[in-house]
Amino acid sequence: MKTLETHLRAIRTSGRKALVPYFVAGLTSDWVRHVEAAVHAGADAVEIGIPFSDPMMDGVIIQEAALRALEAGTTLDSACRDVGSLAASVPLVAMTYYNIFHHYGLERAAGTLHAAGIQGAIVPDLPLEEAADWTVACDAHDVATIFLFAPSTPPDRVQRLAKATQGFAYASARMAVTGQAADIGDAERVVRSIRAHSDVPTYVGIGITTPAQAHDAASFGDGVIVGSALVKVILDGGGPAEVEDFVSSFRRALD
Repeated sequence: MKTLETHLRAIRTSGRKALVPYFVAGLTSDWVRHVEAAVHAGADAVEIGIPFSDPMMDGVIIQEAALRALEAGTTLDSACRDVGSLAASVPLVAMTYYNIFHHYGLERAAGTLHAAGIQGAIVPDLPLEEAADWTVACDAHDVATIFLFAPSTPPDRVQRLAKATQGFAYASARMAVTGQAADIGDAERVVRSIRAHSDVPTYVGIGITTPAQAHDAASFGDGVIVGSALVKVILDGGGPAEVEDFVSSFRRALD
């Protein structure tokens, strides 16, 4: 079992619902201070988006953030160097697209993540059937390979994904790109389908916009991932204090 999953299972055993905020690496020059503020506010893990020019899973907010980060010169190497300066003790998970890792070299990429203290990776455009080489590279460096589960994922595929995912299962609440939403969509049904095959920690993401939605999702899931709503705070000029206030409101809702 990967170190990430051991840690996340311990959080669940303690009775705590996990809060996982998402940040775009390099969005601002002080983006790591935003991460530290989130951890101080009660984040249990942090998802770090490595910006890519064609983020097919992401909506307009994260696309804009990725564009700004790329224009500032952010790369996998620079993001991992920045992460090395973090004064934070929670697990870190990278999210990016396969082209970056493929171009960089799979073994080298997995080793770079590990050296930066990143314990897991979400690669939304890498299907299970083509993930073996990446998984092998990650296995050599104790990096968990995390798969997404959509409302449209058929039962037989859910079973295979549930067996393969490491660290946690990412339960998508809706058939959509990332973005803010008015409700939690099909999240409960997706979580139930995963739990029919595995007891891996299961976190709900895609459209978790308000503390109330996070509370509702955590009533059946093991935690929540909050992305676009938080990234918008930063795009609108929010600094570490605003990030801490935002994450604190979700922490209170989950507790």
